[in-house]
Formats: sequence, structure tokens, C-alpha cells
Amino acid sequence: MADEKKPVEATSEQAPAAPTEVNKDEKQARPAHRPEFNNNRRDSKPGDRPRRDNNRPNRNREDNPFEEQVVTINRVTKVTKGGRRFRFAAVVVIGDKKGRVGLGTGKANEVPDAIKKAIKEAKKSLVRVPLAGTTVPHDVIGHYGSGRVLIKPAKKGTGVIAGGPARAVIELAGIQDVYTKSLGSNTPINMIRATLEGLKEMQTAEQIARLRGMSSSAPSQSPEKKVEAKQA
Repeated sequence: MADEKKPVEATSEQAPAAPTEVNKDEKQARPAHRPEFNNNRRDSKPGDRPRRDNNRPNRNREDNPFEEQVVTINRVTKVTKGGRRFRFAAVVVIGDKKGRVGLGTGKANEVPDAIKKAIKEAKKSLVRVPLAGTTVPHDVIGHYGSGRVLIKPAKKGTGVIAGGPARAVIELAGIQDVYTKSLGSNTPINMIRATLEGLKEMQTAEQIARLRGMSSSAPSQSPEKKVEAKQA
């Protein structure tokens, strides 16, 4: 009976020893090879992606020199037989801060789509604004519907003194020193259109001299001649 029990004990000792040693070696070997294989793949793929991403913003800057500013976003409801339908209306002003500015409106089921439509419309209705340094050439009152906006030149360093809708137009047009005052309707779109109408009516001294058939340097020479005559 003693001889029969010995082989049973020997088999029980040998069986668990072999698989444990092999499993430990395999577990330690696999993670060592996997990161190298994965790192090679990661290094190869991202090499091309950053180049494409770096080129895209440069193209967008060259193609789109305008800055955009969303003035208002309104929710529009339409009541139908099946229920209410909600849409969004956006008012956007764009400009290059070099004398060009435009207004656009757009409607869509989502806000980003409405803004995109407004930007497309604004690019089609750009206005050229005459500048006199950092301010406007003269006083003017812009009219549109019930909206009236006074635009007045200011000294250098004054800044832009204007309300929200009018400020968006003036800053994107490149005007840095100006006084403005709303004299009529405070509806944002009416104020913006009145401001644009006032900027359209502005003319520089050179433009007025051309219309009159005079040279722009003529007024500056007359005071000097008067001073010379008094001294003589």
C-alpha cells in the first residue's frame, strides 16, 4: 500500500510546477514586445497628420481676412397644426478693420447653421468706409426706418464710445476714436443699418475737392499767404 501512494504524491508535485514557470515567463515577455509594436504604429501615423493640420489654418487666414462678431441670436417660433416649430435667427457683422464692414442675417434650425448663413450674406454686402486717421472725417446722422445714429469724430486716444450694436460695426470697420449716440429705435438690426447708412454718407476732404474741381492742398496754402501779407 505504501508503494502505491508514492507515485501519486510525485505526480501531484510535478504537475503544478511546470505551468506556473511557463506562465510567468509568457506574461513578462508579452508586455515587453507590445509597446514597441504599438509605438512604431503611433510614430508612423501621426507623422503625416500634423502637417495637414498645420497647413489648414494658414489657408483659412489667407482666404478669410474678415473678423466676425455675432450681435444677436433670436429664437423664432412658428405655430402649425402639428405643433410649434423652433428656428433661430442670427445677426452677424464682419469686417477687416481696414475700412470694409458688412451686415448679414440668417435663419436655420440650429444656431451654427444660422451664423454660417449670416456670414455668407454679410460678405455679399460689404461697405467701404472712408477714414481720417483713427477717426471719421465729419459728423453725420445715419437713418434707417425708425433708427437714427449720430456719428461724430473724436481726438486720438478717446476710444470708441458707442452702444453694443453700433460698437460692433465701428470696431470692425477700423475706427478707433469716435462718439456715437442712438437717437431713435434701439432695435439692434435697425441701429446697425442706421450706422452703416451713416458711414456710407461720409466723404473725405479729397473726395469733396474732386467733386468741386479743386485741389486738396489749396485750403492749406491760403492761411500761409495771409500770414505773409500781415508780416509785410
